Amino acid sequence: MSTARPVHAPLTQFPFEHGEPVIGGTPLSQLVAQVGRTPFYAYDQQAIAQRVAHLRTSLPTGIHLHYAMKANPLLGLVAQMAMLVDGLDVASAGELRTALAAGAHPQRISFAGPGKRDAELEEAVAAGILLNVESFREARTLAQISARQGKAARVAVRVNPDFELKSSGMKMSGGPKPFGVDAEQVPALLAEIGQMGLGFEGFHIFAGSQNLRAAAIIEAQQLSYQLALRLADSAPSAVKSLNLGGGFGIPYFPGEQRLDLPPIADALHAIADDAHVRMPDAQLVLELGRYLVGEAGVYVTRIVDRKQSRGQTFLVVDGGLHHHLAASGNFGQVIRKNYPVTIHPARPDLGATAGSAEVVSVVGPLCTPLDMLADQIESPYAGQVGDLVVVYQSGAYGASASPAAFLSHPATLEALLP
Repeated sequence: MSTARPVHAPLTQFPFEHGEPVIGGTPLSQLVAQVGRTPFYAYDQQAIAQRVAHLRTSLPTGIHLHYAMKANPLLGLVAQMAMLVDGLDVASAGELRTALAAGAHPQRISFAGPGKRDAELEEAVAAGILLNVESFREARTLAQISARQGKAARVAVRVNPDFELKSSGMKMSGGPKPFGVDAEQVPALLAEIGQMGLGFEGFHIFAGSQNLRAAAIIEAQQLSYQLALRLADSAPSAVKSLNLGGGFGIPYFPGEQRLDLPPIADALHAIADDAHVRMPDAQLVLELGRYLVGEAGVYVTRIVDRKQSRGQTFLVVDGGLHHHLAASGNFGQVIRKNYPVTIHPARPDLGATAGSAEVVSVVGPLCTPLDMLADQIESPYAGQVGDLVVVYQSGAYGASASPAAFLSHPATLEALLP
């Protein structure tokens, strides 16, 4: 029986030259010099564009791609996505303002979230975006706002179905959930929406996120489509938009394999063909976040100390969970696992020390044992003070999903590379 440790899926988005990654066409050491200091995130726009292009060629032409801004709301990145995809999905008024500042047309923006404040609803109706309604109260508030503003709010119903996305990182549907309206209650809500004169446009069904099993995603999409067909019988008007959610995952941890996209594309072709007949006015939407941007980003930090503790080597770096909570294992992981992490000499021209491979843990500067970016990883290079640590798969749920103010350390930088 093999006792080999599982390894990370191959990283192919960044080429290696002379022992260091080339990110956005710039070698790591040069990139650090250009940014000026560590820690920082760097996002490769070409890698993002290539991922979107690959999806365009793989999926049916009738499938509309939306970017879920919660994955990464950096203004320049959102502006790029606004040009590449068919719509943006926001989760707050703050994200809505970013989407508009990035040049997105209001007709191509939707807003989901279980606790939208009245002021946010006012702002969204005034902007003319699509609101995914998540409760009866929200629909009634929108009717009052519509009356005050003299225009009907554009609405879709976010449905909490009676199934969930199997093997997903986060389950967003099935059973009791704070998200959306239970499927069995939706017909009554649709009747109210019709009576109140709101501008009904469709359904939003988001079953879960971060899934690497094509069969599970296919099943969730098929069940979502069938549910939408049944609910459409109670709708006050024809369905114009059916958001089938996302769930497309990327490999973060050892032993994980990349998502097999062709079977999903084949299944979506069948759904699109059927919808063309049975729901002819509807746009079919996939709402993706991390799958579009996650692999295009890295987090770079510098070693500030090297220490031994009872036979274990710790590399202490100037970044940590306050910038990258997910990599520390404190953003949804039950059992902590390592992101792909590599260690590089600050001066690659000097090369690594021969025979210097070692097992190390990479920890941040915060006064908590939770501040760990890598636990007992095998590194071919013995990192020294001043050297660089790179955390891959960091384009999504990084800086904006981390407690930047914790312990008042300096903020991270974010660089968008051409």
